[in-house]
Amino acid sequence: MRAKTTFLAVLQILLLVLAPSAAFSQQSLVMDPERFEREHFTKICKQVSFDEGFATPRDFNNDGIMDMIIDEGKITCDGENRYLCNDEGCPSNFYVQVKEGGYVLVATARIYGYDYIMRFGNMVFVLKMPARYCDRDDTEPCKMTVRVRGTRFVTIKKE
Repeated sequence: MRAKTTFLAVLQILLLVLAPSAAFSQQSLVMDPERFEREHFTKICKQVSFDEGFATPRDFNNDGIMDMIIDEGKITCDGENRYLCNDEGCPSNFYVQVKEGGYVLVATARIYGYDYIMRFGNMVFVLKMPARYCDRDDTEPCKMTVRVRGTRFVTIKKE
């Protein structure tokens, strides 16, 4: 009986210590990712414009709730078009809308672009990325097929 009481006391202490760290590791909710990102770039750029395709609503995790993709390559900041882009592509942020309301940022990827296609009954991304992501050192872009399950990107294929 004493061993059980000691075990429960240790378990309670561990829960008290670990619970705050678990809460801090969670992403905070964003109510409107497009507005959130626009406000961010409005603060860091003296003049900013957002091209068509900056924000794309899409149910990319196949749960029936609209998610959001932000393409930071569609931003002109202080006269510099695609100012965050480099030889490895442009940053894209993928936000999943949750049932409780709001969105969670689940991935950021530096990509050349993507296709969104049906494969085996599910909608998937074919991300065009630098060759090194497919363990190659040539100049031909890597095509990485990923499916989003809940809030996780799952790689299906690299070519």
